Amino acid sequence: MTSRPRIVVADDHRPMLNTLVGLLSPEFDVVAAVTDGLAAVAEATTLDPDLLVLDIAMPGLNGIAAAARLRKGGSRARIVFVTNMRGREFVDASRRLGEVGFVVKDRLVPDLLPAIHRVLSGHSFVSSTIPL
Repeated sequence: MTSRPRIVVADDHRPMLNTLVGLLSPEFDVVAAVTDGLAAVAEATTLDPDLLVLDIAMPGLNGIAAAARLRKGGSRARIVFVTNMRGREFVDASRRLGEVGFVVKDRLVPDLLPAIHRVLSGHSFVSSTIPL
């Protein structure tokens, strides 16, 4: 039996955090669900997850900065960003971290799981509503 990927989820909006956990729990082990970037770094450092699902705009430390801090610290966790921001600059900043997913929140249901599967298999994913 193969183990389910372990995920740390971070979003500062509690209803969205609950939605993310609900979408992920049937298929993945959500090992932590937090509401800011600093807590995401702390949990990911302690738990060494396979994947991070991070909101970009969070207090304390935004998702991209949290992911960069974890990468600098040696984390090899894959990353999927979720956001309401559609600017190309956010996609470009996230891609500097390697093969990542970039999902806009209004495409969460159709895009989140495909993004996670693509990222876990070593590929990037960007929601189709992002102008590239």
